Amino acid sequence: MGRKVFVIGVGMTKFEKPGSTGKDYPDFAKEAGERALADAGIPYTAIEQAAVGYCYGDSTCGQRAVYQLGCTGIPVYNVNNNCSTGSTALFMAKQFVEGGLADCALALGFEKMEKGSLGAKFMDRINPMDKHLEVMVGLRGFESAPPTAQFFGNAGREHMEKYGTRKEAFAKIGHKNHKHSVNNPYSQFQQEYSLDDILKAPMVFDPLTKLQCCPTSDGAGAAILASEDFVRKHKLQAKAVEILGMAMTTDFASTFDAKSCIKLIGQDLTRAAAQQVYQQSGLGPENVDVVELHDCFSVNELITYEGLGLCAEGKGGELIESGAVTYGGQVVVNPSGGLISKGHPLGATGLAQCAELNWQLR
Repeated sequence: MGRKVFVIGVGMTKFEKPGSTGKDYPDFAKEAGERALADAGIPYTAIEQAAVGYCYGDSTCGQRAVYQLGCTGIPVYNVNNNCSTGSTALFMAKQFVEGGLADCALALGFEKMEKGSLGAKFMDRINPMDKHLEVMVGLRGFESAPPTAQFFGNAGREHMEKYGTRKEAFAKIGHKNHKHSVNNPYSQFQQEYSLDDILKAPMVFDPLTKLQCCPTSDGAGAAILASEDFVRKHKLQAKAVEILGMAMTTDFASTFDAKSCIKLIGQDLTRAAAQQVYQQSGLGPENVDVVELHDCFSVNELITYEGLGLCAEGKGGELIESGAVTYGGQVVVNPSGGLISKGHPLGATGLAQCAELNWQLR
């Protein structure tokens, strides 16, 4: 094991509808970065390395983003890892500190997105999701709906067929997360809806209605990580939150070989990552009070309950329907409102989740 790593400062912007603010990505990055620095109470000159995440933009947008905070000559790494971009920047910054390569590192993520569902940008080369798409089409065919909604919607259909999960279970996730978002000033949407509103919203891809799908967004998030020596030197013990465990996984053979839409959206990846962090921390799902998880679609939240061990496989529907994953229940999942309400600027999402968890733990 390497050195202990602490989060000493977090910050984010309000997530906004794409193009609605007149701001560009350096503006979002400056706002989130300055908030994290102010939260930590340190100057940008204390940062020794920076990992900066985004999906849409040219190759040195990461450098351009941090120039708003200062030009100090430090290494700046551009990170692009689809929806896990912000989390990957955080993972890299943690490794810099953990491995003794830096005493203080910045993870920053931002996105300036286009309106509407995501599409391919490069049409002259193999789509990186071609293997996933091939499996899904072989199992379920292809319809005239956004491909991402089909991946997750088909996983929901499989869950319903296999475990008897009701459409209402998925809708209740949308209902819960929109309800949570009312209290989050950073959330793109802060409106509460009835369960009936969720179920009767326009259908994107059955069972997913519009109010069970995350929107595209503009925004940024940031976290500053430091070693124990740095924390003590700057007297930050009162606000420092230790990262007890962190893991990153990529597809296993079972993603493609199992012929399952549930496996295809990453169930085995989630389970493997969860097991690693439980082992690293010496804690288990029974110890967890609050979770921020990736609810790009309500189906993914339900299946992630099972991958995290919050309930047994096939029992995600029962868990949400029992009221166990909101205030007063077993665990509060997505107190921020989740991606469904808060929005999903790809490079910023993981760092916004980190910010929310730090505020909750403090």
